[in-house]
Amino acid sequence: MAETDSAALEARDLHLWRGSKHVLRGLSFTASAGHLLHVRGPNGCGKTSLLRTLAGFLWPEEGALYWEGRPVTEDRDGYAAALAYLGHENAMKADLSPLENLRYATDVRHPTERRTIESVLERLGVGPQRDLPFRALSAGQRRRVAMARVLLARARLWLLDEPFTNLDVAGVRDLSAVVADHARQGGIAILTAHSELDLPGSELRRLELE
Repeated sequence: MAETDSAALEARDLHLWRGSKHVLRGLSFTASAGHLLHVRGPNGCGKTSLLRTLAGFLWPEEGALYWEGRPVTEDRDGYAAALAYLGHENAMKADLSPLENLRYATDVRHPTERRTIESVLERLGVGPQRDLPFRALSAGQRRRVAMARVLLARARLWLLDEPFTNLDVAGVRDLSAVVADHARQGGIAILTAHSELDLPGSELRRLELE
């Protein structure tokens, strides 16, 4: 959730190589508070590499990232605290329950009451599964729990790599509502998705990669 309407992420002339492949070629864009940025393009064009670069897992050979007008390199810890990342993997321990996984994940960043976690799980449609082992959940339920971790992070910037994977129609609808609400509250979401997005009431932009 946004704490200020001044939040903005700016990429300036990003170049990234993966081995001999030039993945990002001088990419520039700005995502400001209230914006949803849909990154699109064919498989292998660099969508995941871009999100991992924005998250700080990769570093561009050329170019720079700016958060709230300052280079990310000046305060990497502050930038990391402002973002939440959801990758292809759900990043949950299989033998722990959703409630246990989320209590651990949120306590690393800030203390979170059990009832708050339970409320988010209910909102995402997996409240009844909160005490089951994560491995016992369906693929769609696991994805919902992983998105609950993003929501509980209280981050202004969401980086979501194919967040709708394994979700049914109801799951896509529920998650779309959560992402749109984040933007309406002044947050930023940058996400990849193969299909068109229906995020009512939000400012949706598209970034095409080739």
